[in-house]
Amino acid sequence: MVEHTRWDDWLVAEHEMIERAMEVLKNNLGKVVEGRHDPVQTGRAIDFLYEFGDKIHNIKEEKYLFPLMHERGVPKEGGPIGVMLMEHEMERELLVKMQAELPGLAAADHDAREAYVAKGLEYLQIRAEHIWKENDILYNMARQMLTQEDFATLLTQFAESDLQFYGADAAAKFDAMLKEVEEGGRRKRLINNLSMEQLDAIMETLPVEVTFVDAEDTVAYFNRLDKEKIFPRTRSVIGRRVEKCHPEKSVHMVERIVEGFKNRTMDKAEFWIDFRNDKVLIRYFPVYNEADEYMGVLEVTQEIGWIQKLEGEKRLLD
Repeated sequence: MVEHTRWDDWLVAEHEMIERAMEVLKNNLGKVVEGRHDPVQTGRAIDFLYEFGDKIHNIKEEKYLFPLMHERGVPKEGGPIGVMLMEHEMERELLVKMQAELPGLAAADHDAREAYVAKGLEYLQIRAEHIWKENDILYNMARQMLTQEDFATLLTQFAESDLQFYGADAAAKFDAMLKEVEEGGRRKRLINNLSMEQLDAIMETLPVEVTFVDAEDTVAYFNRLDKEKIFPRTRSVIGRRVEKCHPEKSVHMVERIVEGFKNRTMDKAEFWIDFRNDKVLIRYFPVYNEADEYMGVLEVTQEIGWIQKLEGEKRLLD
C-alpha cells in the first residue's frame, strides 16, 4: 500500500485489497464440494477478510466517515449509512460462521459442503455490491458534503487507527498478509515475528512443563530449565533416547504411544496420577510439519489439583 493523500483513495485502495482476497476465496469455494479446496488458504482468506476487511477497513467507516457524514446531515436510519451498516453486519456474521465451520469441512457431507459454499457466495455477492455502492455512490456523496478540513481529519484518523492496531508499519503488514493469502497461506509463520530471546522467555514462562522428543526418539528440548519442576531433570537428559528417560515398567507404554503417533493410529495420549499431594496431568501429542511429516512428540505436564477445586466464576476484572 502507498501513502495516501486523500481519504477516499485510502478506502478505495483497501477495497482493492479486499477484492483480491475475495478472489482467492471464490477460487477455493469452487473446489469445496469436491474436497479439492486448500483449507489453509481458504482459512487465511476468510481471516484477512474479517481481520482487515472488517476490523480495519469497516471500522474506519463506522467510527470516522459515517459519523462525520451524519453530522453533515445524512441520516443514520433508513438512508445510505443505515444500508452500509446493515451490510457490514451481514458480512461479519457470514465470515464468523465460515470461520467456525471451516475445520469440520473435510469431514462434512455433500449437503453441508454445498451449504458452506452458499454462505461464501452470499458473502461475496454482498461484499461486491457493497464495494460498488461505496465507491460509486457513498464516497461521491461524502466528497460533495465534506469540507477540506474534514478530508484532512479523516486522513489523520485513518492513520491513527492503523497505528493503534498494527503499529507504524501497518501498511507493510497488510501487504504481507495479503501476499500470504494469495501465495497459499503457507509462506509466513507467526513464529518469524519472535526473536530467539522472546521465544525462550515465552517457553520459560509457560505454566506447564514441556518436553519435545524428536523423530529419532531423542530428547531434544525441555523448558523451565533452572526452575523447580514436577519431575526434576537436568541438561544431561538432552540427547538421551526417550526409553532411557522412563522407568523400565513404563517403557513399553511409551514406545507404543510413539509408534501410534508415527503410524497415525493415535492423535494423543493422556494420563493423570497422584504425585506429591497433588494431581498431575501428563499429555502426549504428535508433532507434524507443514508437509504432514512426523517430527516427534510433545509432552505436557501440569499440576491440576487447584484446577479441580475451581468453583463458580472469576471474571477478568474481578
